[in-house]
Amino acid sequence: MIQIPTWKKILTLIVIALGFLYAAPNVISPEIRAWKAENLPSWGPNNTVNLGLDLRGGAHLLYAVDVDVVFTEQAELLRQDVSSELRKARIQRESLGTIPNGIRLKLRDAADGEEARKIIRRGGENLEINTTENGTLIEAALNDAGVKALYDQTIAQSIEIVRRRIDELGTTEPVIQRQGDDRILIQAPGADSAALQNIIGKTAKLTFHLVAEDASGASVKNVPSAENPGQRIPIERRAMLTGDMLTNAQPSFNQGGQPVVTFALDRRGTKRFCDVTRKHTGKPFAIVLDNEVLSAPNINEPICGGRAEISGSFTLQEVNDLSILLRAGALPAPMQVLEERTVGPSLGADSVEAGRIASIIALAAVLVFMGLSYGLFGLMANVALVTNVALLFALLSSLQATLTLPGIAGIVLTIGMAVDANVLIFERIREEMRAGRS
Repeated sequence: MIQIPTWKKILTLIVIALGFLYAAPNVISPEIRAWKAENLPSWGPNNTVNLGLDLRGGAHLLYAVDVDVVFTEQAELLRQDVSSELRKARIQRESLGTIPNGIRLKLRDAADGEEARKIIRRGGENLEINTTENGTLIEAALNDAGVKALYDQTIAQSIEIVRRRIDELGTTEPVIQRQGDDRILIQAPGADSAALQNIIGKTAKLTFHLVAEDASGASVKNVPSAENPGQRIPIERRAMLTGDMLTNAQPSFNQGGQPVVTFALDRRGTKRFCDVTRKHTGKPFAIVLDNEVLSAPNINEPICGGRAEISGSFTLQEVNDLSILLRAGALPAPMQVLEERTVGPSLGADSVEAGRIASIIALAAVLVFMGLSYGLFGLMANVALVTNVALLFALLSSLQATLTLPGIAGIVLTIGMAVDANVLIFERIREEMRAGRS
């Protein structure tokens, strides 16, 4: 007779008991679950299986990333860098401008061509340089490898930032993936489509600029004001600070009880902010988000602690949303919604109910079949089957896994297949008994 050590029996019983305990939250009422969450330790059996988009309902969004904006920005940055280096090298030029994916330089003297090409090559290894008009006209543009690399980098960065923003909302198990060259698919169970678009769609490019005294200068641009619609504020084109220098942003209230966003800067941003506020004390300082001035307060004193606040005519929800956007970072390029679908909670509830009924029918049918066909042995198999299902749900709940319609189908299939080994063994026993063995 097979002898099983006592410690194995005890360990098996403990595992089974814990399995039923951790699977229980999936079948008890929300009120009891709330009581358990308040009164039991955090590591206790409080978690349930998460429902996917097709069961719980939620938002299905397809975005197109405007990568052309990134190419334009990169070309402008290259133009600025080359212009600065040409001045340092004292190379005379007739013109310097941007072209698709690159720049065009017209030199006054062809003798400066070689030095100018060396300067341009420093802008990146994927630049393809062509020279015409006896060496005075130089065009540099990204080659195919450079274009692909910039596409991939922009989409990957956009996906990561979108993921951070959705995670800040507390959405469970979102699906965020690339489709084609410049599209991003987002599926968020339990999320409201409008709220999701409000968070995802904003580029959230934050910059800090000095307010210009003369609105007509070449280095000045006029930006609309968020506080006073219809009014435009002249600001210096050059940003004193950028959003990538922020390390944190949180909603808060100022001394007057108004909602504000408090933010912290990294070491580089802290030093620059201190220098700017010390040099320009008493002057207005514009806080610009997505090419719109949120506020333009005066610099009353040098700010050298690395912390400050963004104030304006904000509601509490707007402050929360802005904090999320700033913490997650700015999108490298604007995104437009191409497709929007909402899976209603009623459809999800119907799917859950249908799956629950199918699972109960499958379980009951297997239990009845095994009990009627094999008697006591069938009862043993039924106990093992119920334990199997309990352990399965306990594991899914502990891992906070997401259950979808295919997942329900998999559970029903598991119920049907879990006793196949028992059936083979029991039929073999029957054969032996028919052959006269005890």
